[in-house]
Parts: sequence; structure tokens; C-alpha cells
Amino acid sequence: MSLQTRQQVSRAVKAVESKKADDVVILEMDQASGAFTDYFIVCSGTNPRQIQAIGDEVEKELAENGQHPTSVEGYKQAEWVLLDYVDFVVHIFSERARKFYDLERLWKSASRLTPADLTKKRAAKVPVAKVGMKQTAGVVRKPARKKARSSAPARTARGGKKAGTRPSSRKSKSSRKPKSKKKSW
Repeated sequence: MSLQTRQQVSRAVKAVESKKADDVVILEMDQASGAFTDYFIVCSGTNPRQIQAIGDEVEKELAENGQHPTSVEGYKQAEWVLLDYVDFVVHIFSERARKFYDLERLWKSASRLTPADLTKKRAAKVPVAKVGMKQTAGVVRKPARKKARSSAPARTARGGKKAGTRPSSRKSKSSRKPKSKKKSW
């Protein structure tokens, strides 16, 4: 997540805001979440023409600096336009589609940023400690214990030991309560 990427995200946000997009949200993806990009810019347009205009403005603004999207999806339908710039993705939704897909809830582990946060120097993050196969930020967790097996051998109905068997927690058929039958009238 380089300074150059943050500047490009900032330019994209300015382009989105210049076309009066609603509810602009910048999400910085958590590296441990398995996200395929570093940032999401999520916004809404009120109609298909505005949604397309927002997408056009983002492409125009970033093309001035030699940055072009690797993929553009949904432009013709204008319900959910996705501009993929590899290090960040711009999502432009209709109001209905944004409520339905709810990316902010789906990626709730991401940090919400303001445009001012993009220009600030980044604070040092807490080092990540590796524990087993999982990574946690600053917290070391002990691996879960396995259940201990009983070392006592199983016994037969007469009290003798069964060879090579483990104790069973299931009740035998004779010790179970009979099921009550419901009467149908």
C-alpha cells in the first residue's frame, strides 16, 4: 500500500465527488482478510446516466496520469459499475443495488477512511504474530487442545475387558427409554 496508490485513490475520490456521488466510502482492506486489492471506493449514483458519468470521470482523471483500469464491468447496465485498477477498485452502485449487495457489511474487517486520511502519513501498524497457521495482530493465542482419550479399556456386559475397543458413550438399546406413542383420534 504505497504512497503512489494512496494518491491514485485520492484522485479517484475527487473525481467521484466532482460528479456528486452519494455516500462515498473508502475502505482500506485488511491484509489478513484475503482481499484481492488494497482499497475499495464505494459510492452511489441516483440514476444510470449519473452512474456512467461518475465512471467516466474516474477513468478520465486517472488516465491523465497514465493509469487505466484493467477491467470495467457493468457500464452498460449501470446498476453496479466496477473499475478495477488492481491496487484499488471503484464500485459505483445504484441505490437499490448498494443496499442489496452491502459491501461495507461484507468487508466489515476493512478500515473506513476519509479523503483526508489518504494524504496523512501512515502510522506504524502493530506487528503481526504468527501462531500455528493463523495470524493475529498483536495478540498471541494458544492453539486449541485436543480432547484426551480415556486410557481405561472398555468392559463387556459381564464386567470383562473387551480387547481393542474404546469406551462408548452411547446407551445400549435395553437401557433406553421407550418412545411414547402419540394417539391419533
